[in-house]
Amino acid sequence: MDKHPHLSTLRLLFLGDVVGEPGRKAVASFIPQVREERGVNFVVVNGENSAGGRGITAKIAIGLLRAGATVITTGDHIWDQREIVEFLPTEPRLLRPLNYPEGTPGNGSIVLETEKGPVAVMNAQGRTFMGNPLENPLISIDNELNKIREDWDVKMVFLDFHAEATSEKIATGRYLDGRVSAVVGTHTHVQTADEQIFPGGTAFLCDAGMCGPQESILGRRVEPILHRMKTSMPQTMPVAKGRVDIRGVLIDIDPTSGKALDIERIACYHE
Repeated sequence: MDKHPHLSTLRLLFLGDVVGEPGRKAVASFIPQVREERGVNFVVVNGENSAGGRGITAKIAIGLLRAGATVITTGDHIWDQREIVEFLPTEPRLLRPLNYPEGTPGNGSIVLETEKGPVAVMNAQGRTFMGNPLENPLISIDNELNKIREDWDVKMVFLDFHAEATSEKIATGRYLDGRVSAVVGTHTHVQTADEQIFPGGTAFLCDAGMCGPQESILGRRVEPILHRMKTSMPQTMPVAKGRVDIRGVLIDIDPTSGKALDIERIACYHE
């Protein structure tokens, strides 16, 4: 991928699950840097673990937006901080999974005008191994896409699919091939190496990974988790410290067709 895309191309940066204060600080430093060095036009960040590893607060959401995030996506931890129920309807750039029942606070998608044209961001949650299942994500995504395109002539559509099972993520990407620009998975905190562009022009990556401490277990301190595994006794599992993994993906999109032109995994570190 070129360091600077062609002027007519939209370059979208997506960063995987931000874990706690270490992840927030690293992302706040990384976004301006990558915007400058790689010509990024649009930034989507998954913030569902940004408040001490569980959920997100209004203050943290505002901080990520001020740091350069265009849109914040979430997942199954969206409700872990009680204040978010009242905040969600006031900030349309903070999304929750779209396949919650009708009447749930907040929105699962947003369309924003950019100098390259309108860009839609969607957030959906899988059902396999995900606890309390939400509405069928494929049907819900179809309905949301139809609703968006009734109101907007939008070609560029990005989906954060928050799910556990790789099979469900791949199936969703294949289902949407040619209808959205990109489908990128989150939730496992482990970056996969299967980035590709499907035949219909949809960029895909099973999981973007996390922006969280490297010396950890999915961003949490190692010792309490091992103790819990050995003893089956409850443990507090604080966010780890130290060097932070920055994991995500860069995607170049043709604004005219909405098709992905290139996809590149991001894997670097922040001290």
